[in-house]
Amino acid sequence: MRITSPTFDHLAEIPRTHTCDGEDRSPRLDFAAVPAGAQSLALIVHDPDVPSPTAPKRIWVHWVLYNLPPDCAGLPEAVAQLPAGTREGLNDWKRTGYGGPCPPQGRHRYFHTLYALDCVLTQLNHPTKALLEQTMQGHILAQAELVGTYQRG
Repeated sequence: MRITSPTFDHLAEIPRTHTCDGEDRSPRLDFAAVPAGAQSLALIVHDPDVPSPTAPKRIWVHWVLYNLPPDCAGLPEAVAQLPAGTREGLNDWKRTGYGGPCPPQGRHRYFHTLYALDCVLTQLNHPTKALLEQTMQGHILAQAELVGTYQRG
């Protein structure tokens, strides 16, 4: 399984337009080679370098999506309407939706992790990253990762 973006390469800088210094628009993401047995997909975007890459103390969650259809080929830039059936979890701003990179100091890494699941997750209501990950345990068929970086100024 693969997750890529035409706006930034793996381990390359995320364009400013997708950050708090720009328009805070979600980047286009493309999905490929989803396993045949997948019943749904989940996407988690997080930053493990908060507050500083030299002294990380916590993970900051930027976007949580689940129950994307398994035939979903990706998400458009500045996604306004999610694919049918897709549900949203809470990011660390305590809201749903995309929140772009806005690191307080240094160059941070932003992990875009796509999961293929053997089920549809029905008993969740705006879960946190931790609750979604706990619920997915034992149901992950495959996962793929795209990492971008960003530093302010």
